[in-house]
Amino acid sequence: MTDSAQPLDIPVFVVVPPRVLLLDVAGPIEVLRKANLEQNRVRFTVTYIGPSSTVGSSIALAVTGVAPLPERLPDGALVVIAGSADASMENGLEHSERECADEAAIVEWLRRAIRPGIRLASICSGALLAAEAGMLDDCDCTTHHGCMEDLIRLAPTARVRENRLYVEDGERLTSAGITAGIDLMLHIVAEAAGHACAVAVARYLVVYLRRGGSDPQLSPWLEGRNHIHPVIHRVQDAVVADPAQDWSVAALARLSGASPRNLSRLFNEQTGMSVTDFVNRMRVALAREMLAGSRLDMEAVAMRAGFGSARQLRRAWNRLHESPPSTARSRL
Repeated sequence: MTDSAQPLDIPVFVVVPPRVLLLDVAGPIEVLRKANLEQNRVRFTVTYIGPSSTVGSSIALAVTGVAPLPERLPDGALVVIAGSADASMENGLEHSERECADEAAIVEWLRRAIRPGIRLASICSGALLAAEAGMLDDCDCTTHHGCMEDLIRLAPTARVRENRLYVEDGERLTSAGITAGIDLMLHIVAEAAGHACAVAVARYLVVYLRRGGSDPQLSPWLEGRNHIHPVIHRVQDAVVADPAQDWSVAALARLSGASPRNLSRLFNEQTGMSVTDFVNRMRVALAREMLAGSRLDMEAVAMRAGFGSARQLRRAWNRLHESPPSTARSRL
């Protein structure tokens, strides 16, 4: 763990619906558990809530110890609505009266509890409960491909995005669910605790294909990480933590304990790219995020990402992307 300052507490409330899909809970929350162990900057405090203290799951394993739906949420809270299965391993397609009543209670609670300053994230069919509560009106959103028609019906004013892993629109975050819930939570961790933490968590989960919401390609932050060589991981972790630093091969060799020549050889063998290529990829990834999330001009973005000028940024960018960096801001 790093950093000794008092961590920022982020309260996370996981809504557990009837017939909950366990992977919709276990995957995303495992991301938060590991993030807590990786750093001291933020602390994710998780509480499981719902209308019933014991809930049946998709795989017929009961979930117990669920706390009641709170009357009021603390400022800055993140509410995560897990998805549910149409049919569990032990039940048919028909929902019981109790299950229907619990879903209605969740919808009514969302209407009362969600206010400005509270972020709402849905996993898989959890978006349907959010939509029924009016939480996705006039928002960009998505859900599991099997629930698209229901989401369009329940949120007619929403802009439902198909074939997306997750969508963020202000304080509303929605995901396709199942494993895409892990992608969404890695995105949340990267925003709160930094990319180095998100990369470490993804490596722990063996999620080498960490994906972006609209981009199912290999994340640049995890490119070249599908290996187990500790020296190369040490070098990559240092670059990811601060891509803008002056990372020469000699400097990284000193950090790794290898000679520059041996480091270059090992890096090519383990990652399929040179040290300099990797550094530039991380700097371009950082620049891409600054273009999407700030109003900095190209020169300022280039300098903050570790390039000597906007011209150098464009050269490195054009080796990796077909469109120029100037188009990234509007597209993202």
